[in-house]
Amino acid sequence: MKKKVLITGSTGGIGSSICQILKNNYDLITLGRDKSKLFEQTKVNKSISNFFVCDLSKPSTVESIVEKITKEVGTIDILINNAGITDDSLFVRMKEESWNKVLDTNLKSNFLLTSLILRNMIKQKWGRIINITSVVGHTGNPGQSNYCASKSGLIGMSKSIALEVAKRNITVNCISPGFIRTKMTEDLNEDQKENITKKIPLGKIGTPDDVAFCVNFLVSEKASYITGQTIHVNGGLAMM
Repeated sequence: MKKKVLITGSTGGIGSSICQILKNNYDLITLGRDKSKLFEQTKVNKSISNFFVCDLSKPSTVESIVEKITKEVGTIDILINNAGITDDSLFVRMKEESWNKVLDTNLKSNFLLTSLILRNMIKQKWGRIINITSVVGHTGNPGQSNYCASKSGLIGMSKSIALEVAKRNITVNCISPGFIRTKMTEDLNEDQKENITKKIPLGKIGTPDDVAFCVNFLVSEKASYITGQTIHVNGGLAMM
């Protein structure tokens, strides 16, 4: 029987690639905000057996959606926390609302999702948790103090969970993408892209598949001895 994978933010650039890379070997369950996009994705990817609509910026909805997922799907074997948002502003101008929205979506919702789904992983003594972070969670980035704080917090949380559940044969790892070709980066003009590319030793922008291939490795038995780690997928932009 194929292992069940829950992927948040599945209709975005990286999320879509993860679904494509995993489709042949796993039973996929997707989670996102846009019901129409989720539905269209299931028509393209037949390995997606169920999808669920949830706005992760509203933590109060997380427990009820996990209950629904568990009732309709059963135990989730692999959790991929990929969903994330930005709401940029210089720190001295940042509103508390912007801070809370980004932290709630990128960190608090991951805490709640992981906490609830982890319980069944512990019972079955097997599980994989992958958290998608960001290079700026390590380096910082002007105008993104809320986003950087959320991604840095996710890394610390992942290490702590990894220590607690290792004896239950559950691994917890992060993947930290650098500059990846997604809708967000496509909105930049050519001069902006060129300036960023110059800072990347490999001299090119990454693709969502570069991240998805790393996910595919970490959820497999080939990575069974890797936990509490952050894998950097950034073309050498930041070497840590």
